[in-house]
Amino acid sequence: MFQHLFAEMNEMLQEIIIHYPTAQGARREELLCKYNLLRRLSDNVMDEWLAFAEKMNVFSQGTDLSLGIEEEPAVQEAPELSMESFVRGQGYYKLLMYPQCIEQFKSVISRYPDSLAGRLYLAMSYLHQGEGEAAWEHLDHMMSLIRSRKLKAMVYNAMGCIRALQERFTEAQELFSLSLQHDPSLPEPNVNLEVCRRKGGELQYGSQLVSLL
Repeated sequence: MFQHLFAEMNEMLQEIIIHYPTAQGARREELLCKYNLLRRLSDNVMDEWLAFAEKMNVFSQGTDLSLGIEEEPAVQEAPELSMESFVRGQGYYKLLMYPQCIEQFKSVISRYPDSLAGRLYLAMSYLHQGEGEAAWEHLDHMMSLIRSRKLKAMVYNAMGCIRALQERFTEAQELFSLSLQHDPSLPEPNVNLEVCRRKGGELQYGSQLVSLL
């Protein structure tokens, strides 16, 4: 429902990110106007989203919503999902506003330090900001909580990418190998192992990990 809106907003924001630092005169003013428009729009979206989420939360608390499904993913039942900071953080992440996203999810994990979803949002936001060690801290914390071998494989792969970016290729290769041990069907670790061998190339964090956000 919102994919088209967010796609256009992300496209406009990406244009600003690329061109604003070197823009001059009228072009700079044009990009600044676009940025201010995005800020107003994102604030309106967040306000409407929060109002909607609050209404849904009130309804769900007083209603039996049994879906007849054998097993729902644990993250769907996590109490932090109803936090205003969590909802705002998700919105900022979708809008590529990573510093704001980080601030919101810091609040989430201060209350729920073992929140896998909160830690993952923080890790990916720090990665987008180029802050590998900060991302590592949250991924490392997740490892002690994860029970799924597939998710462990994805996190090991992401941690390997951090070490590879730091040119710590031996450590990176060990992490990619651990990833494959937990899920041999995961394609990204093999690609990343080759990047380590060649000491160059494009690392793959994993579309499945990103899709969890």
